[in-house]
Amino acid sequence: MERYRTKHQRVVDELGRRIVRGQLAPDRPLPVEDTLAAELGVSRGALREAVKVLAAKGMLRTRPRTGTQVLPSSDWDHLDRDLLQWQQACEPVQLLRDTGELRRAVEPEAARLAAGRAGPGHIRAMSEALEAMAAAAVHPGSEEFVEADMAFHRALLDASGNRLLGSLGRALEVALAHSFAVSSQTPGAVEASLPAHRALAEAVAGGRPSEASAAILAIIDAAEQEIARSPGLPGVKPAPSPLR
Repeated sequence: MERYRTKHQRVVDELGRRIVRGQLAPDRPLPVEDTLAAELGVSRGALREAVKVLAAKGMLRTRPRTGTQVLPSSDWDHLDRDLLQWQQACEPVQLLRDTGELRRAVEPEAARLAAGRAGPGHIRAMSEALEAMAAAAVHPGSEEFVEADMAFHRALLDASGNRLLGSLGRALEVALAHSFAVSSQTPGAVEASLPAHRALAEAVAGGRPSEASAAILAIIDAAEQEIARSPGLPGVKPAPSPLR
């Protein structure tokens, strides 16, 4: 069963990436089933199961007579975790832009709500995440720092008291991790981010909605500038390390 699940996911991943890259064009049928199954090295049954998964994500549609067609990206479930991972691999710059725009639309209002609704547990979660960020700051761009940064922003969305915002934050973990990993590689970004996150946490804890909203906007502005200068930005070669 473990081997089957691995093979199944491999087929889903391969087809999903081809669709995101545009190798399988929208409104065009998939290659003949026997041909595609042979190319992927799987049975027709395994291919059909993968097609069902992608259909559930809004990427494929199967109809009698016309067969299986690729749907345009406007039909895709762009909050799906697998799709976010394929976009990170195939369209990293586009995903960074989309994530930044969504953050601008969502997080300032979440911060405003959090400043009026956060309970002791929410404030403690933000404080603990901030402490973890500070502890991991000695290794900018590390997995530990990115995870702590994500925990802080998840706690903020949860503190808004809006369940949909909390769920949105969890759905976007792949996109947020991608964004934070790129921005935190810019020299000085991690050190600069700590006071800004601390100001946000204090505004939420102090019940100051306008300050909280302004603080998260400042964080997003800084992140966009850091991403633009990051050596981790896709297509940008890292600068050589200085001699010590």
